[in-house]
Amino acid sequence: MTIKRTDMKDITTKTGDTGTTALRGGVRVEKDDIRIETNGQIDHLNAMLGVVRSRIGDDHTYKQLLHDVQRELMVVMSHVATPDGQENPRKLHLDTLMADMEQCIDNLARPSAFVVPGNNETEAFIHLARTQARTVERRLWTLQRTHPLDMKIMVFFNRLSDFLFVLSLE
Repeated sequence: MTIKRTDMKDITTKTGDTGTTALRGGVRVEKDDIRIETNGQIDHLNAMLGVVRSRIGDDHTYKQLLHDVQRELMVVMSHVATPDGQENPRKLHLDTLMADMEQCIDNLARPSAFVVPGNNETEAFIHLARTQARTVERRLWTLQRTHPLDMKIMVFFNRLSDFLFVLSLE
């Protein structure tokens, strides 16, 4: 399939060439604003989850859940990028995802000793994603001090790292 240039949104706007970028709705902020930094960390996590999802089999029990988490990360990013005082129309679906992750956590074995990542590449990638989820969680708590978020977002990332930990044991 050939995509015509007229069918594509411009990627290069050149509006960020001076060190600023836009939040949702067009409000300009510095590129190192905590909201931008946090979203960069969430984007990094999403890419890592994509690697994990690409490495597990199509019939893997949790492949769809990982995909659903990835899609929800983009919704969370839109909430992070919503300026204070503005309403975000994108609904969060964190309760369902957390319930699914908690069920997984309850169903999978728990280690009896410390886990050293690296038994295989897929497990190692899952651990990388887990540590990135913890990085996101820390950035979210920093953000929370100046730009309050729905507390379900905070719980979601804590639960996500737990889910990824037990997934690595499978």
